[in-house]
Amino acid sequence: MTIAKLNDKINTLISELVYQISLFRHRKKLPILSNTDQLIAKSLKGEGIYITSLENLDLPSTAQMLERANSYAAIMKSPINIQSGYKLPQIYTVTDLPEFFTWGIEERLQNIVENYIGLPIAFHGVHMRKDFPNEQQLQTLLWHKDAEDRRMIKVIIYLHNVTEKHGAFEYIPLPANLLDWYNYYRINYALWKSNFLGINDQQMISFIPKSAWKYCPGKAGTVIFVDPRNVLHHGTVRSEARSTLFFTYTSNSPKRPELCTQYNDDTFIKPKKQ
Repeated sequence: MTIAKLNDKINTLISELVYQISLFRHRKKLPILSNTDQLIAKSLKGEGIYITSLENLDLPSTAQMLERANSYAAIMKSPINIQSGYKLPQIYTVTDLPEFFTWGIEERLQNIVENYIGLPIAFHGVHMRKDFPNEQQLQTLLWHKDAEDRRMIKVIIYLHNVTEKHGAFEYIPLPANLLDWYNYYRINYALWKSNFLGINDQQMISFIPKSAWKYCPGKAGTVIFVDPRNVLHHGTVRSEARSTLFFTYTSNSPKRPELCTQYNDDTFIKPKKQ
């Protein structure tokens, strides 16, 4: 082992030790949750996901946010194909628009996220996505994990009824036993071999049977809390367009801060306030 590799390993161990100490110190400072919100945080810690609705969350700023979201979704158009048979999604960064930012910093929402992440949090921003019909399983249609932080939360909102033809979100719950953990290790190795670009359905079936995959169709207003860093997930092949919102949260000192800038910089289109 070279000195450089040895130093990298030492630095990684020190970083993880600091992280664990920070979790321990912040434990008594976590916001107190209602019984309902404790259930959300518990489900996130156990399965990595919780599904509810805008109606059930009943946040004060929802109506204004949803009205603005629907107006932008109506004008989003397909960009140029990346290759034959695959259309890139259209992505708007709407973080700077007050209706979205206000919803993302709702106190109740942030308290739930902080209880799961276990540290003071950062709200990085909001992407509005319109995913178009695709026959090929490429990009985010491949099974993958995000990489911004050790734990993170994306709050996904369906802007219309999402059925099988719209390509609903699909995931595999966090491991519950030693066999599951072994399979997760094998998948992580396969992801590493793919340079973390993702693996397709046929590869995934060789690790975890399709009966264990969780498919998430839902009505307009469905809300999915998910940790995309630790939960294997993807969007599914679709024959009709799907419009969604993604609100993104990490700790206030994320492991990969360079990956977090896309939620508020000029990587994607910033639409003007209508």
